[in-house]
Amino acid sequence: MDMLSGSLWNKILIFALPLAASSILQQLFNSADVAVVGRFAGSRALAAVGSNGPIINLLVNIFVGLSIGSNVVISRYIGQGNEGKISRAVHTSILLAILSGLVVTAIGVSITKPILAAMSTPSDIIDLSTKYLRIYFLGMPFQMVYNFSAAILRSRGDTRRPLVCLTISGVLNVILNLFFVIGLHMDVDGVAIATVISQVANAGMLIYLLLREDGALKLNIKKLRIDTRILKEIAKIGVPSGLQGTVFSASNVCIQSSMNSLGSIVVAASSAALNFEVYVYYMLNGFEHAAVTFTGQNYGAGNYKRCNSVTWHCLWLGAIFTGGLSLLFVALSGIVIKIYTNDPAVMEFALQRMRLVLCFQVINLSLEVFSGAMRGMGYSLIPAVLSMLGICGVRLIWVWTVFPVSPTFTTLIAVYPISWIVTAVTICAAYFIVRKRAYGKSLPGNAL
Repeated sequence: MDMLSGSLWNKILIFALPLAASSILQQLFNSADVAVVGRFAGSRALAAVGSNGPIINLLVNIFVGLSIGSNVVISRYIGQGNEGKISRAVHTSILLAILSGLVVTAIGVSITKPILAAMSTPSDIIDLSTKYLRIYFLGMPFQMVYNFSAAILRSRGDTRRPLVCLTISGVLNVILNLFFVIGLHMDVDGVAIATVISQVANAGMLIYLLLREDGALKLNIKKLRIDTRILKEIAKIGVPSGLQGTVFSASNVCIQSSMNSLGSIVVAASSAALNFEVYVYYMLNGFEHAAVTFTGQNYGAGNYKRCNSVTWHCLWLGAIFTGGLSLLFVALSGIVIKIYTNDPAVMEFALQRMRLVLCFQVINLSLEVFSGAMRGMGYSLIPAVLSMLGICGVRLIWVWTVFPVSPTFTTLIAVYPISWIVTAVTICAAYFIVRKRAYGKSLPGNAL
């Protein structure tokens, strides 16, 4: 894809929608874990699998942030036409992915039970949660290889082939879920094993594509080594982004801990409703990554006016698709929630969460797109700090002050839209300040 010239709106859609579809499909296939255990292994297994998201994200987000750093750095080199640096960045990124995955596996397997205990995980699901997480973390090296490989392909606009690979591995995951849980009468361990096998397949397909790639993106196993100068560039962009995700996850762990105090019915309901929020988030995240990649290439080429246009195209296109998907889920909430549970008590709480949180996801879009544009320009620390102070700070204060006074489910989930509104205002202001510094006099004074 030529990101440096021509019409933007169609190229952004061609980039963002397959990327969003990839992430949504990944979540759909992850949701298959929740749906299968919820329908065939009971509410306790549903709660055990569904409540582990914050812990997984807490441990993996720092390294997922590094994959974003790889995407930005390689995009800039493509914009500059520097094939030597592109190749070195590709090989640095793949080796970094392998090492990152091994680190997450080692940490995850060893500290799973203490973290679950610290989160006040209900006693009737803690053993099931521990079993699921320890198996799940064994697949981390392969998940990291997929994330970094997909980031490499995204840097030149290829979001289609990762989608195809994810679709194949996801179908495999669903088939294996049904085989292990229904055929072999396993519970959370069955869906965890199925997930690991599908991650191995997914990573293997993308590595195969990179080995057969033409030009500077081609992977050569013999050239795998860390280029320290490129690693520093990746870290400069990726570490703040990863820390932001990690702190987000830490705040969500606190929220999950408070959620756990309300009992396993509420935990199961929240786990079911969360799936639809994640689908919408991945839709808006596709436009955030479009802002990162398109801005990165054009900033590397010195085309600052086009960078500005990228931001606003991502905002209005993202608002259409994110808002539309949110409203669709709200309208069909009473129907789609039955995919995960038929328990009336669980459904009641799940519908409360869906109707309150989904209607505000479009606000989340603005802070994500502005943050992505700043990262594409190389300003990763500013949106990370503001997001940590805004979203995470508001959520932690809320959990420690407001929730103890009114310890209800509605009070707890209200913190999500409140934290988005506060942070969106500060991120928007920061974008205009950073844009002025980065672009200088390249834009007219009245440019949007």
